[in-house]
Amino acid sequence: MANIRRLVLDVLKPHDPSIVDLAAKLGDLPGVEAVNISIYEIDRKVENAKITLEGSNVVYTEVIKIINENGGTVHSIDEAVAGRLIIDDAATLQD
Repeated sequence: MANIRRLVLDVLKPHDPSIVDLAAKLGDLPGVEAVNISIYEIDRKVENAKITLEGSNVVYTEVIKIINENGGTVHSIDEAVAGRLIIDDAATLQD
């Protein structure tokens, strides 16, 4: 089975920990080489975040464990990329 190279997650998280701290924790996972967290909606107690992870072997269960330990919940897996190369979506006529 091919290693996961990129995951894009839609996550609901509390304000604490900050995205800086959460990105650092996710970036410390073995096989993760880059983390990007963007906040796209803020509520009184929570915020919605788009979390993108890339690396040679991103282990989904370990990523979920860190997110859950920090009070977050994954709403959806918006993108998963596996294989030797990372490819982006190809544009289609529907785009």
